[in-house]
Formats: sequence, C-alpha cells, structure tokens
Amino acid sequence: MGNDASRAPSSSSATALWRARLRDTLTDGLWKNNPISIQVLGICSALAVTTRLENSLYMGAALVFVMAMTNVFVSILRKTIPRRIRMITEVAIISTFVIVFDRLLKAYYPSMSRQLGVYVPLIITNCIVMGRAEAFALHNPPFTSAVDGLSNGLGYAFVICLVGAVRELLGTGCLLGCTVLQPGWYTPNHLMILAPGAFFAMGFLIAIFNSLGQRGDEEEQP
Repeated sequence: MGNDASRAPSSSSATALWRARLRDTLTDGLWKNNPISIQVLGICSALAVTTRLENSLYMGAALVFVMAMTNVFVSILRKTIPRRIRMITEVAIISTFVIVFDRLLKAYYPSMSRQLGVYVPLIITNCIVMGRAEAFALHNPPFTSAVDGLSNGLGYAFVICLVGAVRELLGTGCLLGCTVLQPGWYTPNHLMILAPGAFFAMGFLIAIFNSLGQRGDEEEQP
C-alpha cells in the first residue's frame, strides 16, 4: 500500500511535467520562438510566394507536412543514425517528404504547382526544417518531435499567410479571388504585389510581433 501511495504522486507529477513540456514546445514554434518573426529564418521563400493568400496557404501546408514528418522520422532513427552522417541522413529524409508533397501538388493542383515553382523543392534547403531536426528531433521522442515540427510549421504558415493576405488585399483589393475593397473608393497599390511590398509587409509584421512579445515579457516580470 505504501509503495502504491508513493508511486501515485510521482506518476501525476511526471504527467504534469510532460504536458507542460508539450505546451511549451507548441507555444515556442507558434509564438515565442516563431521561425520567421523571431528567428528571421526562411525569409526567401516567405517573400517570394506571398503575392497571394492562396499561394501562402499551400506553401505553409507544404512546410507543416515536411517539418512534422521529418521530425518524426529523425526522432525514430536518432539512436541508429551514425553521428558522422546524420546531416546527410536528415537531408535524405527531408528530400523524401518534399518530393512526396511536390508530386501530390503537381498531380492534383498543377496550376498552384506552377505558381509556387521551385520554392516547394527548395524546402529541402530551408534552414528551419534542418534546424529543428538537428536541435530538437535528434534529442527527443517521436511524439514531442512531431509537436515541435507542427508548431514551427504552423508558426511559419501563420506569418506567411498574414503577409500574403496583406499583400493581396492592398495590392489588388481582393482576397482569395473575392473583391473586398471596392474599386469605387480604393485604388489598388500595385507596389504591394512587387518585391518591395513583400519587404514592407514582412518588416511591419516582424516589428508588431516583437513589440507584442516584449510587452508580454514585461507583464510576466514581477
């Protein structure tokens, strides 16, 4: 009886720690340590594909899929991969899932595949994917690694979708092909769908994210 009583608190505390770890892992990728707004990684593809919200949604979906699956497989194989070839193995795993998504996109949505062009295959070289595989999946179990991949992928997707929505709305007056800002009172700002518009939108969003993050840190301090 005594042993059972001592095990119960230990088990509940371990479960609480595990849940807290998962919560921290989820919030880090989505907000606290967002790969674009905080770490400023993966900027090239984020700037290139955000001329429309639809493009951003598909690119975000691609990165969520690749990051989650890569993290899971790297975590599963983490104890069997020889250390000196681990990066080659990680690139091979990333490439496999990028090719799978690219083939599916070309088969079922060829027009979107043409619009995204080389940027889906270039996920292979995206430092966000490799960085999370190296920093997290190599040192954590599969489920936690999957959560980390999903959170960072969703954090990336969230930011590029915001940028895509702003650029399409201000640049064309439309959103997902539907007219939102009527031509009678709004003149589309075509600068927003050009390269400088991407820098302006991304810069303002990063500034807003950093401002909100600093304000949250100040409120948490006693």
